Amino acid sequence: MVGMFLVPVIWALLVVPDLYEVIVSSPLSNILKCMFFGFLWGIGGMFFGMGVKYVGISLTYGVVMGICGVLGSIIPLLQVQNAQNTPGFKFIILGNLVMLAGVGICAYAGTKRERRTTALGQQIEGIQSGRGYKIGMLIVIFSAVLSSFINIGFANATPIINNAVAHGTLPRNASLAAWVVVLAGAFIFNIFYVLIQLVRNNTWSSYFAPKSFNAYKWAILSAILFFGYAGIYGQGTVLLGDIGPIVGWPILLSLSLIFSNMLAVKTGEWQGHKDLVGLLFAGVVVLIAASLILSYANTLTN
Repeated sequence: MVGMFLVPVIWALLVVPDLYEVIVSSPLSNILKCMFFGFLWGIGGMFFGMGVKYVGISLTYGVVMGICGVLGSIIPLLQVQNAQNTPGFKFIILGNLVMLAGVGICAYAGTKRERRTTALGQQIEGIQSGRGYKIGMLIVIFSAVLSSFINIGFANATPIINNAVAHGTLPRNASLAAWVVVLAGAFIFNIFYVLIQLVRNNTWSSYFAPKSFNAYKWAILSAILFFGYAGIYGQGTVLLGDIGPIVGWPILLSLSLIFSNMLAVKTGEWQGHKDLVGLLFAGVVVLIAASLILSYANTLTN
């Protein structure tokens, strides 16, 4: 509720004049489409958690980031009229392919680390083999495809953004109105999913468990940080120009993976796996190259 509804709405109310009027006066078909894409993203998040239980966090994160990044960029690109004739088209495709390679390298290093640790007798939850592994990979791929729809929904929210600008909103802040609509779809899925689980498992009392305040504190903080990055990303894509969501999305995911891996090395998560750290850094270098290619593609288009 906090990250998908309260924070987006409060932020949008602060910077978008007549937010309610902006939304209700936007084309209904566009609103429903963007909400539906957000709803699909919500389902993808659910499957992400399931995938981790089967194949581990490194492989799940890597596969989802790779497929989600590419689809979230390529699908909006193909929706652009005569996209293949734009100067930056080939470089956008190349940048996404390079990003996919970088994500694959990082995921491979993480998977080798997890399996090596398991082989040494250190239990890691979420590593299965045989049929369980195959099921897990199908779940992860399904999650990756659905997760891309958050950016597809945002890229398709141009009518809402333009309507916000027409109501006197600064162009970069108009993206907040689009996020309110897209994430409303995700919020609808998540609230129903949570309620179903609470009823099925009869776990209402968990909200009042001892020391639950700490859980609320970290949940709220993570929700604020989640939309913090989404909101700033939306503002940045507007400043990038017409293809902002197309080039900005894979760059965002690449930088996210770079930062998370560097933090993991810094905190000692890769301690005892120095040989794999070199492979991890190779993946990071490839991701940086992908970001540079995509940045160059943006300069050709705008």
